[in-house]
Amino acid sequence: MSDDRQIIEAAYADLDRIDEAADAVMRTIEELDKGRVRVAEKVDGSWVVNEWVKEAIMLYFRLAGLETWSAGRFEYHDKIPPKTGLAEAGIRVVPPGTVRYGAYCEPGVVVMPGYVNIGAHVGEGTMVDTWATVGSCAQIGRNVHLSGGVGIGGVLEPPSAQPVIVEDGAFIGSRCILTEGVIVEEGAVLGANVALSASVPIIDVTGDEPVEYRGRVPAYSVVVPGVRPKEFPAGTYNLACGLLIGKRSQSTDTRTSLNDALRVFEVET
Repeated sequence: MSDDRQIIEAAYADLDRIDEAADAVMRTIEELDKGRVRVAEKVDGSWVVNEWVKEAIMLYFRLAGLETWSAGRFEYHDKIPPKTGLAEAGIRVVPPGTVRYGAYCEPGVVVMPGYVNIGAHVGEGTMVDTWATVGSCAQIGRNVHLSGGVGIGGVLEPPSAQPVIVEDGAFIGSRCILTEGVIVEEGAVLGANVALSASVPIIDVTGDEPVEYRGRVPAYSVVVPGVRPKEFPAGTYNLACGLLIGKRSQSTDTRTSLNDALRVFEVET
C-alpha cells in the first residue's frame, strides 16, 4: 500500500488535495476493517505508530457523508456505518453493542453492549464487557478482559500520538479508565476504578523504597487505585495514583494465574 500511503500523506499535508486521495483513503479504511493494516504494531519489542493510517482515518471523516440507518425502531444518523459480516468474522456482538466500520476484531471476540470505535484492533478471545468502550485506534491484545464500564480512551490526533495499548492476557477491572496512550503490558491486572493517563504515577510499593512508572504498567503487575499527598499553595491534597502491590504468576494456565492474583491481592474487579 506504499502508493496509497504517499497519496494520503500528501493530502493530509495539503487538504486541497483531499479529493485526489478519496480512493486511497477508502481502500485504507477497508484494509483497517479487515485487519490487514493497523494503526500501531509491535516491532522488535516496541510499539510503532503508523501515522499515515491515522491520517487516513481523519481524512475519511472529512470525505464521508452523513447517512441514516435503521435497526427496527432505532434510527442512527452518522458518517461511519456499523461493522457488518460479524458471523463470517467469527465475532459475537450482543445488542445493543456496536463495532464501527474500520475497527477490527479477531475471531472469538465478544462485545457485550459496549462499543468499539474506528481504528481499534481487538485480539482473539477478548471480552469487551457491558458498557465498556474501546476508543478510536486503541490496540487491545488477545485474551484480554475489559470489565463492565471500562473506558479505553481514543487517541486520534496528532497522528504521531501513541494510542492506548492493552497487551495480551491483561485484566482491566470495572470502571477503569485508560487515556493518553497508556500501555498496559502483557498479563497485568488492574483492580476496579484505576484511572491512568500519561501523567498519573504508578507506584511500586512492594520494596523498601517506592519506584514510579508513568504511562506504562509493567507486565504481570497487579495495580489498585491509590492516592498520594501533594502540596499546593492552599494546602496538602491527595491526588490519584496507581499502586503496584504485587506480581501475577506467569503461569501457562492464565485463568488460574488470574484467579490466584485476584484472590491473593484481594483485588476488587
